[in-house]
Amino acid sequence: MRGRLSAAGMVTIAAGIVLLVWLVQRVGLDQVWAGFRQIGWGLALIIALGGARFLMRALAWRTCVEPPDRLRLIDAAAASIAGDALGNLTPLGPIVGEPAKAAFVRRHVTLAAGVTALALENVLYALSAAAMIAAGMVALLFRFDLPRAIRDVGEAAIAVTLLLFGAALWLVWQRPAVVSRALERLLRARGSGSRVEVAIARVRQAEQQMYSFAARHAGRLPGLVGAELGFHALGVLEVHVTLWLMAGAPPPLLTSFILETTNRLVTVVFKFVPLRVGVDEAATALFTQILGLGTTVGVTLAIVRKARMLFWTAVGALLMVRHGLRSARAFDPS
Repeated sequence: MRGRLSAAGMVTIAAGIVLLVWLVQRVGLDQVWAGFRQIGWGLALIIALGGARFLMRALAWRTCVEPPDRLRLIDAAAASIAGDALGNLTPLGPIVGEPAKAAFVRRHVTLAAGVTALALENVLYALSAAAMIAAGMVALLFRFDLPRAIRDVGEAAIAVTLLLFGAALWLVWQRPAVVSRALERLLRARGSGSRVEVAIARVRQAEQQMYSFAARHAGRLPGLVGAELGFHALGVLEVHVTLWLMAGAPPPLLTSFILETTNRLVTVVFKFVPLRVGVDEAATALFTQILGLGTTVGVTLAIVRKARMLFWTAVGALLMVRHGLRSARAFDPS
């Protein structure tokens, strides 16, 4: 199984590199390099904004941890960076990245508290990202003349967002034990015993804690929502600053907002592509062309974003080495 995943990862990376090379050759290496040089030391600010975004997600995760457990912001941020690095480097993305975050903080919080809080934060992030994508698609649909294929993608994104929020409201209202029931059937089909019952009970308890979090901790909701919104606002600011440095003048804020929402969409759809090599550049170039900025700006913007991503991926890899982190540790009950 691991061999298949490794092979799939190598294939996707190779395909992405080929796509990236083709794009750079098409727009011209000199033009891309000129745009990158225009940013200069501003790259440090872009990297810092990326770090601030990790802090926002870490703050949201920390807010979801319930007493008596407590998670320090610095530990949550380090775990977020390490988990994101692992997710970026493998085709499994969040499947390995999220457990790695839980493994990272097991010295500071119990496994149940860390995983439950992380799951809740991921649900809230998914909803906020969906709303962000939908808002960007609405802006595109009403402000720009789009090709039919892009218009269909935008309409589909809006429809999916409405379905997600409808499903979320239904889950909060009905509180069905979806995950624990599915796990119960899976585990009991393979065998029975005290460990199976304990695992099912833990998952069922975690589900109920997630469903009732808002009712039990209403005072935390403004900070939690603010942290998620802060993450997306910093993303828009990063795009805005990058385009400003490249052009020497600030772009319309709506342009930065739309480009960040398309980046969220690419991240969601192509999370299985390590570092989103090639696909990020191609998608960004497509949308900068639609916005009247040209493909060169899009390719350069994505490459600058890749430089920021590589920096924090390297930091995350160092943190994983320092902690001797293995994603499997997240599921080790000992």
